[in-house]
Amino acid sequence: MVALRFETRSSDSPWIDTVWSCTSEHVAEMTSVATVCWGLVFWEHEGMAHANITGPETGAGTAPVPQGATFVGIEFAVGTSLRAVPTPALVNGGVELPDTTRETFRLDGVRRRSPGLDDAEALVGRLVRDGALIRDPLVADVREGRRPAASARTVERRFRAATGLRQGAVRQIERARGAAALLAAGVPAAEVVTRLGYFDQPHLARALRRYVGRTARQLRERTGGALALDLDQLTTS
Repeated sequence: MVALRFETRSSDSPWIDTVWSCTSEHVAEMTSVATVCWGLVFWEHEGMAHANITGPETGAGTAPVPQGATFVGIEFAVGTSLRAVPTPALVNGGVELPDTTRETFRLDGVRRRSPGLDDAEALVGRLVRDGALIRDPLVADVREGRRPAASARTVERRFRAATGLRQGAVRQIERARGAAALLAAGVPAAEVVTRLGYFDQPHLARALRRYVGRTARQLRERTGGALALDLDQLTTS
């Protein structure tokens, strides 16, 4: 059985959703989980350092996990993007950054120091000051429930340009991840249906299968193999 040992924290930065680190203990596959965030991931394996830009994912999938790899990742808030790589170009994909060492990586033409779990904000602050990281304030307004002074068509167009996703897709993915958190915390499936507005339990089951790659029972019992999701962080956030 594969074990992924996570440590995840939130951030005071409006540019960051979460910061995480992870260690893999065995070689096998993990189930990747749909996410509305893009990110930067720094990882080491057998003395080699790597850095990747990861994109939003619209569904669950599988990915190999090398034994003994260590990861540090920054998940960016919805609506932020890199000047050099538009977020729509990253959906269901990513970019490997070249010329990465154990101490530094190159992004947007500048060599930068690779972050640890505790200094991600310093890196993000530099990216913002350099203009390498940008965001659309309209998306933040929409996310916080405010009504922008723009037509619904304009709002949807700018939302997709900033995030690569439709607003409806973002809501569905976030609802499924929320359902996974509740089920992992022991909340009965029938109650999850009511709380999150699913039509019925089969509707919930389809969403979990599509976006999380797990059944309600697997989430409740923590079975099904390695999952690229920190359920403990979800259930305490």
